[in-house]
Amino acid sequence: MTTFADVLARRLRADPGQPLVTYYDLGTGERVELSVTTYANWVAKTASLLAEEHDLERGQTLRVDLRTHWLGPVFLGAAWAIGLTVTADDAPDAVVCGPEGLPRWAPSAGRLPVLACSLLPMGVRFADALPAGVHDVGVDVWSQPDAFTPWDPPAGTDPAVDWAGAELTPAVLWRGAAPATPPPPGGARLLSTTNPASPSGLSAFTVPLGASGSVVLVSGSTGDDLTRVFEAERCTDRFEPA
Repeated sequence: MTTFADVLARRLRADPGQPLVTYYDLGTGERVELSVTTYANWVAKTASLLAEEHDLERGQTLRVDLRTHWLGPVFLGAAWAIGLTVTADDAPDAVVCGPEGLPRWAPSAGRLPVLACSLLPMGVRFADALPAGVHDVGVDVWSQPDAFTPWDPPAGTDPAVDWAGAELTPAVLWRGAAPATPPPPGGARLLSTTNPASPSGLSAFTVPLGASGSVVLVSGSTGDDLTRVFEAERCTDRFEPA
């Protein structure tokens, strides 16, 4: 398995109904769970949005400026499905941000695609109008198709991530996701408070995805809350950034 598409296809064949990404916002009480199939559907729609609506193509860069949220893994997958490099560069070819990022990125909407996520439950639209030129993911994504096939499929040697000069190819990502020991039945279930769309939290998503496991992402947490979620979700381990 050398590409994201290979890894996701294997998961879909093996157990499409298995939970893959579970998200808790303990500040609001929100809980979202994406099965492998639901995750793949979101990735397809989001990849279509990026490629078909905004003309992004293999070899270009995407800045994923989102806080810890279930849409982080979705946009990572969409980028890798197209062959985009997820970057921390201040001059990407496109950017996706949450409400907190609008003051920074809205002024760039005239020169690059700026896609904004409300981060409200179920990925719905912003309640208020967005700045001129900024695209509301909660409006645009729902009309996209449920399947995506790139016209120029990415290879395992293409850069998937470039953060602070540390460039990783898909082949390296998925080799790093291979478990050192056999995973438990149903795969490991990791609890993480670390943003998967960040250098320190990336493997909290890629390892479970590549090793037939799942991740429970938690924001707005305290120690007691995490213990409760860990037990309720039957987690097998806590993610500790390297």
